[in-house]
Parts: sequence; structure tokens; C-alpha cells
Amino acid sequence: MKQFMKVAVVPVLALIFLAACSNVKKNSSTIDTTGNNEHDQMAMEESAAPVAAVQLKDDKLNAVYQHYAHLAAALIKGDVKEARLAGNAIETGAREVTGGEAIGKSAAKITATADLEEQRTAFSALSSDFISLIRKSGMSSGQLYVDFCPMAMNDKGAFWLSSNKAIQNPYFGEKMMTCGEVKETIQ
Repeated sequence: MKQFMKVAVVPVLALIFLAACSNVKKNSSTIDTTGNNEHDQMAMEESAAPVAAVQLKDDKLNAVYQHYAHLAAALIKGDVKEARLAGNAIETGAREVTGGEAIGKSAAKITATADLEEQRTAFSALSSDFISLIRKSGMSSGQLYVDFCPMAMNDKGAFWLSSNKAIQNPYFGEKMMTCGEVKETIQ
């Protein structure tokens, strides 16, 4: 009788165990393959929300800021193609902005090159000029953070704008994502 129990019960228990593990695997693979798990979705919503909440007093400058945010995100990811697209949009929009000639020239440099480091160098000049324009324009709603990385531009340092207080460095991307600090809040 004991021999029968071992021969009959062990395989049945193994089948039940494997079936249970198989169901768990199916559920987790569904979540993993879609890439839409709850944590990722919340992170995407948080990163998208601050840009929408920012409103500059100058509508034309506000439109250009949306492309600036796109450019910064592309540089953070190291995406040369997206940076060129955003640079082109900034260059076009800058023509409509009073005092936008300097940001237009910097954006043209970003559009003209496929070299990520050259894009980041031009982004530094663009950011400095853009920060000045935003200080003059002012904010209707939301806030922008003037961030600074002391190691950018061969340790000369460089500024950029962000609608999120958390540092995401466009000068180094994944190499040093959190290098930098908030130097000023524009409200």
C-alpha cells in the first residue's frame, strides 16, 4: 500500500505543482511582454504631467518650450535622431519669438549634426539663452527648475531647464543620470 501511494501520489502532486507554476508564469509574462505594468505606467504619467502643467506667459515661447523639453528628453536618452527633430522644431519656433535668434542658431547646430556630443554642446548654449528668455517672460502656471551639472562641458559646467525637480542629466545621459543639482526655481 505504501508503495502504491508513492507511485501514484508523487506524480499527481508534481503535476499539480507544475500546473500552478505554469499559470503564474503566464500571468507574469503577460505583464512583462506588454511593458505596461503599473509601476512603468505611473512613471510615464509622472514624467509627462509636469511638462503639461508648465505655462509661460509668452505663448510663442511656451510652444518652443515644449520642443525644448522634447530635446532634453532625447539627449537624456542619447537619441540623436529625436534631438535633431526637436532642434528643427525649436529653430522654426524661435523665428516667432522676440529675442529668439540665439536659441534658433543653437537649435540649427543641433539639427545639423549627427554627433551626440556636438548636440549636447549646442544644447548648453541653447539652454543658457532659453533660461534668459524664460526669466524675462515669466510663468503663468507651474514651475521650472534651472539645473546645473558642474562636470558638463569638460568640467566648465552647464545649465538646463526641467519641469521635474528630480535630476535627469542631458549632458551625460545614462552615464551619470543624476549628476547635477537644482540651482533655481522659476515660478
